[in-house]
Order: sequence, then structure tokens, then C-alpha cells
Amino acid sequence: MSDLFTLTEQAIQGLALELELVEVERAPLGLLRVTIDKQGGVTIDDCEQVSRLLSRIFEVEDIDYKRLEVGSPGVDRPLRTIADFKRFIGQRVECRLRHAIDNRKVFTGVLEAGPAELPEDLAAKADAESNPVFSLIIEDKKNTQTLLFCYSDVEKAKLDPVLDFRKGKKK
Repeated sequence: MSDLFTLTEQAIQGLALELELVEVERAPLGLLRVTIDKQGGVTIDDCEQVSRLLSRIFEVEDIDYKRLEVGSPGVDRPLRTIADFKRFIGQRVECRLRHAIDNRKVFTGVLEAGPAELPEDLAAKADAESNPVFSLIIEDKKNTQTLLFCYSDVEKAKLDPVLDFRKGKKK
């Protein structure tokens, strides 16, 4: 599957549309789902161009699938890479950590870059390039809490915007 991801990523980069490949997923019944993103959001034209290109490339490369679906990641876009985390600093995210903190693994808050001064346990495993520290500003009705974590501590993360359907805008 990593070869398919790499092949797809290289093909998309060739379009020069500043698109980012988020995910390539094989789904039931021969569905091959490709998720793309870009700054400012993905358009239907972007999806159409990528679909046409990948259809031809997958045929040449003999990639087995019955149906190709190209789309955007939506409002709850997964964060998979360090670049994703850096790109979405200031946004509300949900993070599932690999190890529980106070009997809890899932935290939701505003993602920020980690502070320059780190606690000793984080400083020992942190690396600015390969394992940076981030923080989540978690607000509830009673107080505000800051959770510090390394990128390697994250099992899964996604954007978690608050949507106000009455106004059609996100908060």
C-alpha cells in the first residue's frame, strides 16, 4: 500500500496544483479512495483532474480496482504528519494519545506549538525536526488546561471544528 501511496503522491505532484495527498484507502467492493487537500480547500475541478490522471496512471501501472473515488478530507481532516500538525496550529483538534494521562487518552483543544522550555521527560525524547512538541489548550466550563505532548505520543489526530449550522459557518 505504501507503494500505491508513493505512486499516487508522485502523480499528483506532477499536476502542479499544490495538492497534498492525505490518504489512499482500499475499501470494500474494489473501491479505491484517494483523499487530497490544499490550502484554501479542494474544488470539484481538482478532484476531476486528479481522477482523470490517476485513472490513466493506474491503468498503465496495472493497479487493481473497480471504482476510483477522489475527494477532500472534509472538516474533520486527519492529521498524520508533522507538517499537518504545523499547518493546523491554532485550529481545534482531537488527539488520541498512545498512553493515557490521568486515565484519559482522547483530548480536544486548540493546537499550539510547544513552548521553548520543556519538562525534563519531554525534553529527553523531543526533537525539533523529527519529534516536535505540541500543546493542546483545553478549555472546559471550569478552567483552562495545557497538555504538552510529542508528535510520537499521538496515536491518531483530526481536526475538530465547532460548526454552527444556524449560520452555516464554523466557529
